[in-house]
Amino acid sequence: MTDDAPAASGAAEAVACRRTAMDLLARREHSRAELADKLAQRGFDAALVGDTLDTLAGECLLSDERFTGQFIESRIRRGQGPVRIVAELARRGIGGSDAREQLDALGMDWAALARETRDARFGTAPPENYREWARQARFLQYRGFSSEQVRNALGDFPV
Repeated sequence: MTDDAPAASGAAEAVACRRTAMDLLARREHSRAELADKLAQRGFDAALVGDTLDTLAGECLLSDERFTGQFIESRIRRGQGPVRIVAELARRGIGGSDAREQLDALGMDWAALARETRDARFGTAPPENYREWARQARFLQYRGFSSEQVRNALGDFPV
């Protein structure tokens, strides 16, 4: 065996790690933390993963900012509110301040989105009684809207 064998093995491993990362990124954007987890699950060394991700970020092929923007847009199209979006981004390794910054930059009318989401699920008629109001409020809170946004979408409690 020659001394070149470990170097060749390391180079092959680096190529395989990059190829795997690129395959994952070709399907959809990933956060750096998500991609690191997926590569580690596939058995790649942590140092190699870090180097690969640094290279991809340097080539603008991996961007947490781009991932966050696309993630937020997709969740808004699904009718999800800011509380849930920030929580889901945190699970994907994006800090709350970064997520909040991009959410604020959108200038989104969250109360209007809450109303649209409510209307799509329950129709445009207001809740007839407190029980129905509470059911709709729970739905909107689950979707990630704040209490204030829920009150704006549903109006006052029915008497």
